[in-house]
Amino acid sequence: MSYYFSTITDNDFDSAIAKVTEALKKEGFGILTEIDVKETFKKKLNVDFKKYRILGACNPHFAYEALQAEDKIGTMLPCNVIVQEHGNGKVEVSAIDPVASMMAVKNDALVHTAAQVREKLRKVIENV
Repeated sequence: MSYYFSTITDNDFDSAIAKVTEALKKEGFGILTEIDVKETFKKKLNVDFKKYRILGACNPHFAYEALQAEDKIGTMLPCNVIVQEHGNGKVEVSAIDPVASMMAVKNDALVHTAAQVREKLRKVIENV
């Protein structure tokens, strides 16, 4: 089982970020964190890196449900979505598969929640 799903889009990097943000909103997610990896690597390591952004997405309803079932699950939140530009100019959007990540947690109460979040994140990826 893969730990993520992704798609290649014809959008430029900034347009892909905007489309992902809008698709996440439609599925009830907000973006809690945004990490510009390219900028961070330049600032901290003085190295050049491709455009690569990590979006920490959260659906409050499902986060609450998961935390009710497992109080340490916050170590695995939020759900990360990445947007990266490849050398050929193509932009890839990828999201964590919460079902795969929840396999590490031995709590059957999380199975249904993870499956619902998985479907919502799949829709996001499909709609970019």
